[in-house]
Amino acid sequence: MERKIERVRDAHVREVVGKKVVKDKLYTYTYYTLPLNIYIPKHVIHRYGKDYVVIINSETGEIRAMPKKLYEEKYKKEEVKG
Repeated sequence: MERKIERVRDAHVREVVGKKVVKDKLYTYTYYTLPLNIYIPKHVIHRYGKDYVVIINSETGEIRAMPKKLYEEKYKKEEVKG
């Protein structure tokens, strides 16, 4: 009997604007994070949006983040097959 212990949580991406001064010039940059300071690349945000699912496996300690759209597609297909 195989048993998965996974917690699934919805998360929203937070946009962080950083500033850095180099030789009297101010540079700004933007990056995106989830709770637990999980970094999400900008191109992924532009492709899938800011709604994510964080999956935490308490047995292995593995933390996975995936776009909510992909998560719903993946598990709807599994429900139809199973």
